[in-house]
Amino acid sequence: MNREHKRAQYTEGYYRNHACNDPFTCKICGRLVVPDGASSEHRNHCPYCLCSLHVDNEPGDRAADCGGHMEPIGVWVRKGGEWAIIHRCKRCGHISSNRVAADDNPLKLMSIAVKPLGNPPFPLERIEGMLD
Repeated sequence: MNREHKRAQYTEGYYRNHACNDPFTCKICGRLVVPDGASSEHRNHCPYCLCSLHVDNEPGDRAADCGGHMEPIGVWVRKGGEWAIIHRCKRCGHISSNRVAADDNPLKLMSIAVKPLGNPPFPLERIEGMLD
């Protein structure tokens, strides 16, 4: 990598328009994450534990000073049926959404998706009363 390219990498908004093809080690589970298999040029979370780091205020800007661990707290379905992971920073509470990658752990995704069904915010007896 030449010096000019390396310097450009740190300018504001660089990662918005440029692929991040660097492998990294997940700070949570310690596994090596490579960009191959994500079906995207912007790998932004670990495909094994689905965790991320709080480095962006807006996607690709690398402007967040927090650097906290972003834990997956839910999933939602975007227009067109594409799934996205909802992350919450354990340090500052910031919430963001990231597209699901092709190589994400499907069991982990499903366990996050069904979590509210196992611990509903109301007593299950209320449902039985509504059916009568």
